[in-house]
Amino acid sequence: MGMTMAERILAEAAGKDQVQAGEFVVAEIDLALLHDIFAAGVFDTLLDVGVADVFDPEKAVVVVDHLVPAPSAEAAAVHQKIRDHVARLGINSFYDAGDGICHQLLPERGHIRPGSLVVGTDSHTTSYGALGAGGTGIGTSDMVYALATGKLWFRVPETLRFEFTGDLMASVSWKDVILHLAGRFGADAAQYRSMEFGGPAAANADMSSRLTVANMAVEMGAKFGMFAADDVTDSYLREHGGVGSDPFGPDADASYAEVHEIHLSDLSPQVALPHEIDRVSPIEEVVGLTVNQCFLGSCTNGRIEDLEAAAEIVAGKQIAPGIRLLVAPASRRVLQEATRSGALESLIQAGATVMAPGCGPCFGGHGGLLGPGERCIGTHNRNFPGRMGSAQAEIYLASPATVAASALAGCIADPREAESTNG
Repeated sequence: MGMTMAERILAEAAGKDQVQAGEFVVAEIDLALLHDIFAAGVFDTLLDVGVADVFDPEKAVVVVDHLVPAPSAEAAAVHQKIRDHVARLGINSFYDAGDGICHQLLPERGHIRPGSLVVGTDSHTTSYGALGAGGTGIGTSDMVYALATGKLWFRVPETLRFEFTGDLMASVSWKDVILHLAGRFGADAAQYRSMEFGGPAAANADMSSRLTVANMAVEMGAKFGMFAADDVTDSYLREHGGVGSDPFGPDADASYAEVHEIHLSDLSPQVALPHEIDRVSPIEEVVGLTVNQCFLGSCTNGRIEDLEAAAEIVAGKQIAPGIRLLVAPASRRVLQEATRSGALESLIQAGATVMAPGCGPCFGGHGGLLGPGERCIGTHNRNFPGRMGSAQAEIYLASPATVAASALAGCIADPREAESTNG
């Protein structure tokens, strides 16, 4: 019997010829990711339990990205402790404050390979499924065990298959696609399941789009969210790391818990409304709702393609009076690319404030916080109460094009109209 992508990855990691959904396996970890919110605690716990080394320093990556720059003396002290631990453990893959967000850096710097099993102390580790890897977030105690032994147990998940057909309209992006899926199927539709994204439209999606979708698979509860590794993957890996890849995907006779066909040609821009990721409306139903802040960035949509999509809409224009447009590039390299391409200049000239590469307002720990009653529309991935400051504030999630159009209008706006105006 054929296997899904999740089954193939876990079978290989467990040293088995075949696994099936529901089976428990002990799998070898190919890569472990830690970021600044949990890294110091994980490393401290390793010492507390008598483990002086990690299983393989070359298979660990540590990133300081959430609290960047350090907003308090306490955060700065944590960053110091992380640097000390990294040096002590001999971990060479360390990205310090300002390098960027972990889920941008690992693909960008060639750490992710198709078919690999990646665990991270961040729920959006599902991002790496964009490159055909099995990426999943784990808790701190699981990470302590994984770093000590190089292994972790998994229950092989069922898989939901999504077959995409058709072509997206102008100013509609794959961020709109994943928001549509969340709204249509619900935030718990893929609870401890894997999501596979395929079909002719998925094959035509660029890597930035795939990263957006895989990143937000966890918002539907997914253990993994994966695209097959193909020519797009091979090209990306050659550009980011210098080594391409062979195709990797599900077996032709793989068995799925559910298969859904999603036609994209008629999809309009989507907006997730407060305070649930699956409370999603087409843009037509929310146009005109006033906002105070617009955010462009995060591990979901802070890449060069996202900044350029927004810059194209605001070029030569000014954001509305009273609007705060915050831009946080996903990495230093993205910042450099946006500088070279002119996208950053267009955003700045329009009135944007550029922040340090990192998680920025998405995490809500500092920078870009909202006051009571304020509204933000952003490209990030979560809109829970209090995530960006006041619990009385509202967060709306949308694509870079929609966020840019809304910044110009001072209210939620349809990017297709802004595009036609520019044209």
